[in-house]
Amino acid sequence: MKIGTATGIALLGIMVCTQSSVALNLGDPIVDADVRMKNIDGKMITLNNIAGAKGTLVIFSCMHCPFVIGWQDTMVEIGNTYQEKGFGVVFINANNPATAGDTYEAMQEMARAEGYQFPFVVDATSDVARHFGASKTPDVFLFDASGKLAYKGAIGEGGQKPKPDGEAYLQNALDALLAGTSVPRAESKAVGCSIKFR
Repeated sequence: MKIGTATGIALLGIMVCTQSSVALNLGDPIVDADVRMKNIDGKMITLNNIAGAKGTLVIFSCMHCPFVIGWQDTMVEIGNTYQEKGFGVVFINANNPATAGDTYEAMQEMARAEGYQFPFVVDATSDVARHFGASKTPDVFLFDASGKLAYKGAIGEGGQKPKPDGEAYLQNALDALLAGTSVPRAESKAVGCSIKFR
């Protein structure tokens, strides 16, 4: 059956709503913590596996988005540094490789070239991204030691790349959790490329 333009637009609207209708709010527990995802080392891991004593940092990322490229150095430095400080850290690729070209092999190459010391996994159905309410790359979700969402949004102030002397939203949130104090800015708007859902 051929779908008319108006009907197609309406159906597309329903699909978009479905993808973005579930969103984690501050204080919500981590979701899909037992979903097995393939890491760049070939092992299947879960968010429960990588959870840290101080909290868990989840960043939805990819390879080709100019926003990810612009923030890459900051993202990797944060990931490597705060993993050493007791946080579980994982980057998740939820993009459809047929659409975005973000293949498993490209993930491995990027992680090796950029010095990832933390997992970079494939969300094979994009459902983990949907259940988090992630819509951009990069999109950040930081959970405290009890697994409750303490910060979500952007890595820091800026657009396609960090703003000079801009506010470091994620780093400030991580430091607050380490210090046992309230997160100064618990939510910001994620800015980046749209996730190419499967």
